[in-house]
Amino acid sequence: MPESLDIKLQNMSDSDQVYAYVTGIALQHDGRRVLLKANGHDLYFPESPSEILQPLAEDCAIPLGAPGNTVTVHIPQLAGGRIWFSRGGKLTFLLNPGPAIVEPSVLNPSDPNAAVDFAFAEFTLNADQLFANISYVDFVSRLPVALTLREQGGAVQHVSGMQPDGLDRVAEALREQAAKDGRPWDKLVVPGGPGGAPLRALNPTHGGAVGASFDGYFEPLVEEVWAKYCGCEMRINTQAAAGVVGGTVNAQGELVLGGEAFGRPSTADVLGCNSGPFATGPSAARNAIIPRLAAALQRSSLPEVDEHPSDPSTFYKREPTNHYCRIVHEHNLDGKGYAFAYDDVQPDGGADQSGKVNAGDPAEFLVAVGGQDAYAGDH
Repeated sequence: MPESLDIKLQNMSDSDQVYAYVTGIALQHDGRRVLLKANGHDLYFPESPSEILQPLAEDCAIPLGAPGNTVTVHIPQLAGGRIWFSRGGKLTFLLNPGPAIVEPSVLNPSDPNAAVDFAFAEFTLNADQLFANISYVDFVSRLPVALTLREQGGAVQHVSGMQPDGLDRVAEALREQAAKDGRPWDKLVVPGGPGGAPLRALNPTHGGAVGASFDGYFEPLVEEVWAKYCGCEMRINTQAAAGVVGGTVNAQGELVLGGEAFGRPSTADVLGCNSGPFATGPSAARNAIIPRLAAALQRSSLPEVDEHPSDPSTFYKREPTNHYCRIVHEHNLDGKGYAFAYDDVQPDGGADQSGKVNAGDPAEFLVAVGGQDAYAGDH
């Protein structure tokens, strides 16, 4: 694994006003928060300010140039890295004492970036590998992101992302779903794009920020699942040391899997995957069950089959289900992308859903933004 890596950032949008920012935790510099400077090579370590919400001392916007242009940046080993993109204007990063970097938010209407067209990809480069993915866990952007990773041996991994009008398609599908079931999927669409087009679409986990309440939505599915497994066994392949664990619902109304008891989750628990019965703790077996059980509820596959993780053909096939996730996958050219926290759960040997690339021997990493010439598969 190299101590550092070149990343090619490609402007595949329709604008010559596209900027990139690279943030992360510098593993070779005592875990300090770092940004790349505007030249794409030098490192900027912010100092702790005395007050909150202070500006950066450096302009860290990396201009990507005209459509079709590629800029190469150089990164050290970074954890929790993000490559941010904005179109039409720059992003504003602020500092709190610590220092803590205040990143752009899509949930705070007073955030200076609330009206900015932006997106990001996530990555980590450490002593073991490069791991990167495109994420819709928070929102769908107007700026599609695609990843291409070439390994030293020549193998190529590619995540396609969406076409330039991907958000418009997602927004239309959310509106259609709202018309079908009366749930506020349409409220997840945030206006503010050009000509009245959407600016972004929020994940329903964040529905409260736009008045889209899904309270009570998943409870009927949970009740159906709990009723079914009073009389038959559910099996979860933990894909870890615990192996395949089975269980049923006991007399106290708990789903007991491998000796771990799970109460009925609420809609908020299902959407967020980290509260109620899905809160992790000291038990390794429970922590391995949680992602697979939470994913099966999110994808509404629990009533359909008894062993999980199940095949993607069983996902989002019945009501209620997470239609945001279904729609996001449908409008990615290869069907891939993190639509919820455990969207990397898959059967052994099954098709990846999460929109990730990873390798211990990365030779070339290309991140394209804008969706122009987006493609699925070999190119």
